[in-house]
Amino acid sequence: MGTAVGLSSDLSSGAIDRFRTLPMWRSAVLMGRSVADVLSATLCVAIVAVTGLVIGWRPDADALSIVAGFAIPIFFAYALSWACACLGIVSKGPESAQGVGLVIFFPLAIVSNAMVPTQGMPAWLQTIANWNPVSAVTAAARTLFGNPNPSASIHTWPMEHPIIAALAWSCAILIVFVPLAAHLYRRRTTG
Repeated sequence: MGTAVGLSSDLSSGAIDRFRTLPMWRSAVLMGRSVADVLSATLCVAIVAVTGLVIGWRPDADALSIVAGFAIPIFFAYALSWACACLGIVSKGPESAQGVGLVIFFPLAIVSNAMVPTQGMPAWLQTIANWNPVSAVTAAARTLFGNPNPSASIHTWPMEHPIIAALAWSCAILIVFVPLAAHLYRRRTTG
């Protein structure tokens, strides 16, 4: 959400107009915001990992799998930063960007296997949760860490292939939202 709120704030305050007077690549602001979001996500992942280690969590996998278990959620966060960039560009202000983002992303996180196993959900909600990109990322991380993954027994493609599904979701989000963000930013800042 940092990208959405930050871009919206920069566009509302006139900071982007000042940037436009500088000899810089037009998309540098978008790239900078997305990189800042991924650095923030990396810090959050590190804090959660250290906290987990302190209270007894231990990955049961080799070093490469553990690195991949951290990389997939960070890559997904990077992809989502581009969707948030679009949200920030089209919103009226930072508060609306944050509010709309919360309405979109909160259910995405809640209706997933990140908090509870999806097997206990009603059938219609279970189908949504099993195809949710957050569920794929969560299942991929659990698989790569060698930790128990309750979703592994679910017979839907994303839960049977969580690593591929998580990477596919992240790539699909990037394919859609990187050019869209660039287009929206160009349109909003030209003229």
